[in-house]
Parts: sequence; C-alpha cells; structure tokens
Amino acid sequence: MAVLHNRISGEELKKRLYEETEPRTTISFYNYFPVADPQIFRDELYKALYKLNVFGRIYVAHEGINAQVSVPSANFDAFKSYLYSIEPLNGLRLNVAVDDGKSFWVLKVKVREKIVADGIDDPQFSMLNKGRYVNAAQMNELMNDPGTVVIDMRNHYEYEVGHFENALEIPSDTFREQLPMAVDMMKDNKDKNIIMYCTGGIRCEKASAYMLHHGFKNVFHLEGGIINYAKQVNESGLKSNFIGKNFVFDERLGERITPDIISKCHQCGKPADTHLNCANNGCHLLFIQCDECKEKYEACCSKECQEIIHLPVEEQKKIRQGIDKGSNIFNKSRSRLRPKLNSPE
Repeated sequence: MAVLHNRISGEELKKRLYEETEPRTTISFYNYFPVADPQIFRDELYKALYKLNVFGRIYVAHEGINAQVSVPSANFDAFKSYLYSIEPLNGLRLNVAVDDGKSFWVLKVKVREKIVADGIDDPQFSMLNKGRYVNAAQMNELMNDPGTVVIDMRNHYEYEVGHFENALEIPSDTFREQLPMAVDMMKDNKDKNIIMYCTGGIRCEKASAYMLHHGFKNVFHLEGGIINYAKQVNESGLKSNFIGKNFVFDERLGERITPDIISKCHQCGKPADTHLNCANNGCHLLFIQCDECKEKYEACCSKECQEIIHLPVEEQKKIRQGIDKGSNIFNKSRSRLRPKLNSPE
C-alpha cells in the first residue's frame, strides 16, 4: 500500500535530519493553475516526493500549488524532472534558497480551499489578468522613477527585519485585510507605476491581479519575490535595493540579503534581526531577540516564561492546557502582546 502520510514522530524525524551528511537544497515554488481534483493531485504528489526523500510544506487547491521544500541535492534533478512532467508545472521557476537546506524534516502535503487565503469572494475576480512581471534589473530601474510606488505585501514581522528602500508597508498582518487596504491607500495614485512584492511571489502576484480588478493600470509584481531578486542581484552584480534580512517560513526564519540590521531587539532595543519562538512551549511567541537577551532570558520573551521553563514538565503541560498560541506574533496589529515582553531595565 502506498504511503500517503508521515507515521514517524517529529522529534525522531528532526534527529534524523541533523544526522544526515548529504547536502540538501531548500526550494520554494508556486503556480496558479486549475486543479480539477486537489485530493487526487495531492496524493500523487505525496507518493512521488516521498520516494525522493523530500521534506517540506505543500498546499494544493483548485487554484494551484504553493510549496516550500527541502530536497537532497543528489535528487534535485529527479525532483525537477518529476515536477516538469506535470504539464502546468513544466518550466516552472524554482526559487533556490540562499542558505543551506536543513529547513524541514517532514513532508506535509495538504489540500486547502486556496493556496493563499485572500478573503476574495467576488466571482468576477480572475488570476488570468495579473500584473506584469519585473526582474531585478527592471525593479531597480523602475524604483529610480519618482512615479513609482513600491508596496510590500508581507506581514509586519517580515517587513521589520528587511524591505525595499522606501517601500510602503500595508499596516495589517493578514493578506485578506491587506488587499482592500492597498486599493484604498492607492486610490489617489492610479496613474503611478505600482510594484507589488513579497517573499517568493505568490502573494504579490495575486495582489497585482486584485489591483487590476479594481481599475489600476500600471501594475507590476516582482517575479519570484525577494528570493529570486536576491539570486539575480548576486549573479549579475546589481545593487541590492532590498536591505536587511528576508524572513522565511521554515526552521531558519530568515535569509540575510545585505549586512544591514534595520530592526531592534524587542526586549532591550539594541540592533537585532534574529527571530525566534519563545522557549516556553505554552507561549511560543515569535519575536526578535539579541544574543545578550537570549542568554539573559534563556530564549524566553519574559521573566514569567523563563520561570515556567524551569518547572517540572507535567506542571508546564497543565499551565498550557487550553492556550491558543497559534497567533502569538510580536507585531503592530497585535499590540496586546507587547506588554508581555520585558522592557529595558
């Protein structure tokens, strides 16, 4: 019987990953295309990638596929050949990460309503009409034009550690809220060149289609997002107009694009751009912490959490029962979390 789901504990899989000696490559890709039966497509995908020892997170929906995966470097060609054997994915751009590939330790392929949640319920909206792609050189050229507005379609905690110079931040941390906000913020600038960008391209591509749907004309989106931009800049020797770090949604939590540190430690205020999750599993807050505070608070966001991690395991489990920590992110839209972080003493 074919394997369709993982049956080994995450702890064991993570241990095996770090015992591996062969190199891995981290890759992200997406494509908007009609999928008639997402469940069948999902199962076939899982079986093929499982055989190639691929780890990662893949979402499949009627509107397409969105994936971030780690592939044994020796299997990269076989992986690429398999993907390209699927007609809508033939020739698909694969974004190869800057850092090493120890980013995932299990393969998860899930069927979703959409590959990126957008809140769009207008039946007239279509991804067939989307903005024009720009590559790194075109992005830089357009940014020199005073008639250009660059819009960051990522969350605040991503924008905080790195972004394009003078990029406009949409002050919300859900994509579904950002789309109408972007339209409203740009309503008096319909004659401007509007460039949307995001991490790997999936959000800004849909955002560009949404802007066109609402009557904007000169809409562009960065092909392959920041990941592909950084690759092109490195290969061609272009100046990077993206400064700082690119937040990524895997174990690494970031790829450095330039040496600039533009954010601060959320506890002491010193320059820092390293994200981590609070060591207290009942909190798990995503926040920025400098090395000094990490040592002082033992990778916890507060003294309260630091005290909890030293309690017996069973007592810790009792404390975190019924706690929803899924939205614990230190950011603008959830300012209720700010008081929890220790302020400078």
